[in-house]
Amino acid sequence: MINILGQRQPFCDRIARRDFLRIGGLAMGGLTLPSLLRAEQAAGGRATGKSIINIYLPGGPTHMDTFDMKPTAAKEFRGELLPVATNVPGMEICELMPKLARMGDKFSVVRSITGLRDEHAPQQSDSGWSESSLRTMGGRPGIGSVMSKLWGPSQTTPHGTAPTFVDLTGWTKTGFVGQINAGFRPDGEGRQNLSLNGQVNLNRLDDRRGLLTGLDRLRRDVDSHGMLNAIDSFTERAVGIVTSGELAKSLDLRNEDPRILARYGVGQDKGFGNERFVLARRLIQAGVRCVSLSVGGWDTHGDNFNQMRRQLPPLDQALTGLIEDLDAHGLLDQTIIMMSGEFGRTPRVNGTAGRDHWSRASFFFLAGGGMRHGQMIGATNRNGEEPIERPVHIQNVFHTVYHQLGIDANAVTLSDPNGRPQYLVDDRKLITELI
Repeated sequence: MINILGQRQPFCDRIARRDFLRIGGLAMGGLTLPSLLRAEQAAGGRATGKSIINIYLPGGPTHMDTFDMKPTAAKEFRGELLPVATNVPGMEICELMPKLARMGDKFSVVRSITGLRDEHAPQQSDSGWSESSLRTMGGRPGIGSVMSKLWGPSQTTPHGTAPTFVDLTGWTKTGFVGQINAGFRPDGEGRQNLSLNGQVNLNRLDDRRGLLTGLDRLRRDVDSHGMLNAIDSFTERAVGIVTSGELAKSLDLRNEDPRILARYGVGQDKGFGNERFVLARRLIQAGVRCVSLSVGGWDTHGDNFNQMRRQLPPLDQALTGLIEDLDAHGLLDQTIIMMSGEFGRTPRVNGTAGRDHWSRASFFFLAGGGMRHGQMIGATNRNGEEPIERPVHIQNVFHTVYHQLGIDANAVTLSDPNGRPQYLVDDRKLITELI
């Protein structure tokens, strides 16, 4: 069975609706689709037109057994896995990712990430901030919610209207920008809300639209401030997103070529979640600007190497399939692929063949988005304990991604619930090697 939303991994620290048209699956019980669209009235321009696929690896994958191999270190550090050369001279990754190795020129890895905390939470991978930052106000918004806040919760596309942000993880947080900027979650209720009630044909839909129009006209007559002047257009677009069916189609993998699904490894991944990578491409193609997804469970305090042998091959196939597919559709330069975990893992292997939490060093994978790729940025010391060359703060990654989106993080601020302006990131340095 295909499972769209990522399942929460246990870490070591343990038609009968009132609304005719509604997007469900949002925290706090769901919001009417017209109310989501209404917020777009104040949205700015669409910047560069680039989009994001943000891949979260929950639990914190080991940097030493993925993209920062240390074959010359002592055995208790280097572990059981070997590096393999990519198609870029001098650039190596883990032997369990041979497909990705053949396209080293299509991606970059920052191996010297700093500024992380030992937190089993997605916030650092989603925003660059600790989960404790502004916690009393709801926390910092993730990048998808930032895009929704700045550009509006929906986007006008050639197909009609699509949400700005779709969350396939079930993990992301809106922070202080509020639930109207939450990602659409295509779980059971959310999927149902993308189609008409089987008892509602298009004629009845037109009748209900007429009724809504009449009620809105009445409300406008008694609204002395004229606040409802635009409600018809929002309702029109809300109807359009359901009746066009484009978003629902993009979520239905029965519409996908079986050969493409096989290329991603769907059905061969033993439940790893490779179908989420296909959905991400389809959603971007449908006009969604940010898709977040999560796969695997990387909290490898024990049996680290066997867990890598089980999880890295399906990740290798799905990620390679995504990059190839976006490129084939002419979308790779317009889509930034981000992939990271919560932190790195201890360079020294523990007594149960595992690696524990290690926030002093980690990696961040980037592909597409019109960036310069085929490089490893920064380096850790011989045992992978800490960066010694080109340290890169986690917030520098997000500053660079915002730059590629056309969002000036040096100038743009969001107002917190107390009315104070908050920068998107505090450490605002570009990773110049990428741009």
